[in-house]
Amino acid sequence: MLIREIIEQCQNMNPCAVDIRYNEPMHGHTTFKTGGPADCWVRPEGEGFPYFSASLIQRARAAGIPVFILGGGANIVVGGRGIRGIVLDTGGWKGKTVTEDGLIFCSGTGIDEAAQAAAAAGLSGIEFLAGMPGSIGGALWMNARAYGSEIADVLAWTEVIDFGADSGEPVTRRITTGDGFAYKTSPFQRMDCLILSAGFRLKAGDRNKINLEIKKNQQDRQGKGHYRFPCAGSAFKNNRDFGKPTGQIIDELGLRGLTLGGAQVAPFHGNIIINTGSATSADIRALADEVSARVKTASGFILEPEILFVGEW
Repeated sequence: MLIREIIEQCQNMNPCAVDIRYNEPMHGHTTFKTGGPADCWVRPEGEGFPYFSASLIQRARAAGIPVFILGGGANIVVGGRGIRGIVLDTGGWKGKTVTEDGLIFCSGTGIDEAAQAAAAAGLSGIEFLAGMPGSIGGALWMNARAYGSEIADVLAWTEVIDFGADSGEPVTRRITTGDGFAYKTSPFQRMDCLILSAGFRLKAGDRNKINLEIKKNQQDRQGKGHYRFPCAGSAFKNNRDFGKPTGQIIDELGLRGLTLGGAQVAPFHGNIIINTGSATSADIRALADEVSARVKTASGFILEPEILFVGEW
C-alpha cells in the first residue's frame, strides 16, 4: 500500500504518463528471459520522466523502499525470487537531439537505435554500438565496448540526477567526460545517480560508409550467435593479463556445450552463456560459477563476470 501511495503522490506533483505493474515478472524485461517478480515495476514516459523519477526515488528511499534502476535488461540476471521494492524502468525516456558537434540521446534510447539515428544524420563515431542490445544509459554505466572502441572515446558529457549531493537533495548536473572511465568501468558505478542523457562527439561522414560499417557489425554479432538464444552476450570480462580472450581460455578447457539445467555454455562461443529454453536464473548463475571454478583450477585465472546478478536469490 505504501508503494501505491508514493506513486500517487509523485503523479499528483509531477504529472506524467506512467505504466505501473505490481508483482511483475522480470523475465519479460531481460534478455536472458528469466527472473522472479518485482514488487512494483514502473515505467514513466515523456517529458515528465526526470521530475517523476527523482521524486519517486527520493520518496521511496525516505520510506525505506529500495529502487532498482533498469535499463534495457541486457546485462543482468534477476534472481528467482525477484526484486523487492520498485523497479524504475527507463525505457520510456527516449529521444535524440542533433547538435553542432554530434548527438544527444536520452538514457532510455536503445543502443542499436542510437547507432541507426547517427547514421541517418550522417554522423560517424558510434558504429561499434550497432547490434548491441540494451539502452544508452546501460551502455554509459558499463562503458560499453566493442571492436576496439568504447563509449568513453566519443562521450562529451553526461547529465545525471545526483542523489549523493552534499545538500541531501537530488541535484541535476552535467558531468564532463574525464577520469573514472576504464575497461567496462565508469564513474557512474561509484555514484548514487540516475543517468538522464548524454552528448556524443561525432564526425560528419559518408552515410553509405557508415551504414556499411553498421551492417558489418550487426552481421558479425549475428554470426557469433548473439541472437540465437536468450543471453547477455559476453558472460565474463576479458583480462589482458591473461594473454588471450576469455572465450579462448574457456574453449581450450573444452567447456563449450557444458550444461547445467537449462543453461549452457554456447556450443558456438565459449564466453556466451545461453538460456536453451528452460533455464532458471539459478541455472545461469550456477553455470557461471562452475565455469569460473574450472578456469581457476586449470589456469589460476580468476574470471570476472560481466553479467550482473541482481535481486533476491
